[in-house]
Amino acid sequence: MTRFSRTTATLLASLVLFASPVLAQTPAAKTDSAAPMATEKKMAKPRSAASVECSKEADAKGLHGKERQKFRSECKKAADEKK
Repeated sequence: MTRFSRTTATLLASLVLFASPVLAQTPAAKTDSAAPMATEKKMAKPRSAASVECSKEADAKGLHGKERQKFRSECKKAADEKK
């Protein structure tokens, strides 16, 4: 093995060894700090019984997207009027 090859191999190995932990930890730190905020927002507003029932009906009908939103909105309004 030539001196140039050894030097190149040593440099590449040191880059891999020293850069790997830094690159591996960066995404995990971002994910950990963002996860509690998302969970808190979801937990802040519990779903009503009417909302859950309307979602089940929309699932049964196979509705998605705007059609689902429109159906759920009308369904929840109708449930509120029955009260």
